[in-house]
Amino acid sequence: MENFNSLGLNKDIIRNLTNLKLIKPTPIQSKAIEPALKGRDILGSAHTGTGKTAAFGIPLIQKLIENRKLSALILTPTRELANQVHLSILDILGKKINIKSTLIIGGESMNKQVNQLKIFPRIIIGTPGRIHDHLVRGNLRLDRTRFLVLDEMDRMLDMGFRIQIEKILKFLPKIKQTLLFSATFPKNIKKITEKYLHNPISISVDEQSTILKKINHEIIQLNQNEKYEKLISIIKERQGSILIFMKTKYSSKKMSSKLKNEGFSVNAIHGDLKQSQRDIVLKKYRDKKYKILVATDIAARGLDIAHIEHVVNYDLPQKSEDYIHRIGRTARAGARGEAICFITPNDKKNWNSIDKLINPSHQNRNRSDDIFKNKKTKNRNLSKKRFLKFKKKINR
Repeated sequence: MENFNSLGLNKDIIRNLTNLKLIKPTPIQSKAIEPALKGRDILGSAHTGTGKTAAFGIPLIQKLIENRKLSALILTPTRELANQVHLSILDILGKKINIKSTLIIGGESMNKQVNQLKIFPRIIIGTPGRIHDHLVRGNLRLDRTRFLVLDEMDRMLDMGFRIQIEKILKFLPKIKQTLLFSATFPKNIKKITEKYLHNPISISVDEQSTILKKINHEIIQLNQNEKYEKLISIIKERQGSILIFMKTKYSSKKMSSKLKNEGFSVNAIHGDLKQSQRDIVLKKYRDKKYKILVATDIAARGLDIAHIEHVVNYDLPQKSEDYIHRIGRTARAGARGEAICFITPNDKKNWNSIDKLINPSHQNRNRSDDIFKNKKTKNRNLSKKRFLKFKKKINR
């Protein structure tokens, strides 16, 4: 599929895609849209930032235009991702397609959402917890819902939403089309797929290597007490927006406060913020009012801001898959980006798992031994020669 015109889409959808400068489909769109338009259930492997939302949003809207009695439900793991999906759906709908869409997430007024549901929106985007709350209270009916999207299913299960998702599925008609997207496919996802999807078509594109090739990786070996000083140096040396990842809400708040006291333009997003506060922080960062954003993995999930140039892994993620999600915040819209990783001696095991994910051909080699083999050296940065060798292996 070279362009969207060959799909027989509604002319308003084509016009809106053109206005959005979406002319050539991404790999995941090329593989997913056509079978979705034919009514197939889809099991898709895709990361955020690869055009995944349009891959399910375009066929979903086309189907709703063709049958005005039907509706759709899109579930995402976090509020930020739900909001991003909602904005993308509104972009595809444009001003002329008369289909109402609403956002149902935690942190917002229940009464306000009840009023939104009373106008019977045909596209509902939300998080499992809040959607389930409205279902059990009788505020939401899904008897006309024929399209279900489970976005970033692996993360929803990681966050403990399995029971709520299965309860939501019981409110849905048995006859429906399901599009499930996930970065990874552990056994629990396979069980759900076997139980709830009908003869799905599996779609996978090598997006991970594409993400890695667009990003320059810098691995910095240092002790825990050296990290903050090194971070300050990195911030001063670099132009453009910086996203810093921390392990916990507490550490992200503390880091934001310390950097602010240093005179930097910075803010943080974490789970303690109300949704309205998170929206304000993200809008200001998107508008470049802050140079630096400090975040946790969950808070940054689904973050889609084109101008992020540098991602700093101040703390390594607990799960190796989250490393790809983190660095995927940069190198958007065809641009290149930079990912900087601080690695302490205590990170050896964690880094090995990440390295096996991004360099599967090196699984039999303990790569962290290369990084940590000289523990006595005071110069914890990789030498230029060793770093270039390491970067070459990552990017090949």
